Amino acid sequence: MPDKPALLLHDTLTRRPIPVTPADGKRLGFYGCGPTVYGPAHIGNFRTFIAQDVFRRVVELSGTPTLHVRNITDVDDKTIRDSVKAGQSLTDFTQHWTKLFHLDCAALNLLSPHVEPKATEHIPHQIKMIEDLIKRGHAYKAGDGSVYFRVASFADYGKLSHLEDRELRLGAAQGANDSDEYSKDALADFALWKAHKPEDGANAWDSPWGRGRPGWHLECSAMSLEYLGAEFDLHSGGIDLIFPHHENEIAQSCCATGGHFARHWMHIAHLMVDGGKMSKSLGNLYTLDDLKQRGFTPAEVRYVLVSGHYRGPLNFTLHSLDAARSALANLVKFEKVLRDKTGIMAPQSHDEFVRNGNAGIFEAAWLALLDDLNVPKALGCVFGVVNSTKVAGFSAADAKAALGSLHFILDAIGIVLPEIIAEKTVTVPDDIQQLAEQRWVAKQAKNWAAADELRKKLEAAGWVIKDTKDGFEVRPK
Repeated sequence: MPDKPALLLHDTLTRRPIPVTPADGKRLGFYGCGPTVYGPAHIGNFRTFIAQDVFRRVVELSGTPTLHVRNITDVDDKTIRDSVKAGQSLTDFTQHWTKLFHLDCAALNLLSPHVEPKATEHIPHQIKMIEDLIKRGHAYKAGDGSVYFRVASFADYGKLSHLEDRELRLGAAQGANDSDEYSKDALADFALWKAHKPEDGANAWDSPWGRGRPGWHLECSAMSLEYLGAEFDLHSGGIDLIFPHHENEIAQSCCATGGHFARHWMHIAHLMVDGGKMSKSLGNLYTLDDLKQRGFTPAEVRYVLVSGHYRGPLNFTLHSLDAARSALANLVKFEKVLRDKTGIMAPQSHDEFVRNGNAGIFEAAWLALLDDLNVPKALGCVFGVVNSTKVAGFSAADAKAALGSLHFILDAIGIVLPEIIAEKTVTVPDDIQQLAEQRWVAKQAKNWAAADELRKKLEAAGWVIKDTKDGFEVRPK
């Protein structure tokens, strides 16, 4: 039997595709930077987590078990700032947002990580790593009780981001606050331990350097070391984490352990909205709940977020969710024809496909996934088969095999088909409804300037208003 094709995945470090294989030949260990839980995760965050989910699914369906570690950042500047502002303990505050994150993950059909460590539960691990770095000459205590990593002590600093020394120092300067700049030996050095400040409230831990808290970069290094060891197979995150976060992880991890850290790096590109940057100020920062209120389902959201290649920017629009609904409806119809032909609801196992390394009539889609997780090409192959296949001529055995092949590919992408594609229903938020009613009153009073201004406010918020004979309708753009 010929060897099964391996997943080729672009490596950020070497800038070329390399086979994804476990170093021990048994189980592939990978670490994905998880959420910082100080508010609801938005769809840009979930684009990254869904890409990581597809990666894991493809690896496992290729026949390789995984050990998936994804952390929860429950202590950093933002979590402390917002928990103090809310008058809540850090634990109560972050647990609320962690629970919401898990609910959204389940709705979007994300596989749960095998290990999900929290930063606050690994303070001793982080202190131990700092002690090791100080002993090895890679870190130093500053006058205020903070501890910094000495970037000049690590010759390979910058190898992941491929930035020149001047750019690295400029980036460090732009990311530093005033207190950091005056307590560090060098501008590029970064915090491993931050001394307690009054605005931190009760959020501090004892350490050999005084009370304080870990630096953000350190948390991932300590937790990946604990669960995956000094060297592991793959590290992943959004492209915005390459520098400085992942660059700093490499430096402190390699210097603390003497190992090589991650063998493979996978980064996911940004999500754009309506062709531009997603931001709260522009009113285009969507959460899953926002889109559900507009009448869209989590399955439709996942379909859109997975439909672009993970290494290229993806432009999200509300119209793309309508297209996702149509695509899912076509898949539902095709699956139903196959089910009716076989008399079964769905295949029970993918064991045969995993064992043989062949995806049947959807083999082209599977090969696309093995080629750097090319989901857009895979979906194109799927619909090529769906649109050209005449199921009427299938035997029951052919239909059963096709049904199994379809579900194998859909499971690799993480798509769960709904039983029924419902007509879209839209819930108009109260504030939007009030603006629309105010516009209607202004229009009836022939105050055209006010009516036009209110219409512009609605459009800026992502809604359009359509006048009817007896009133008006409000719809998403």
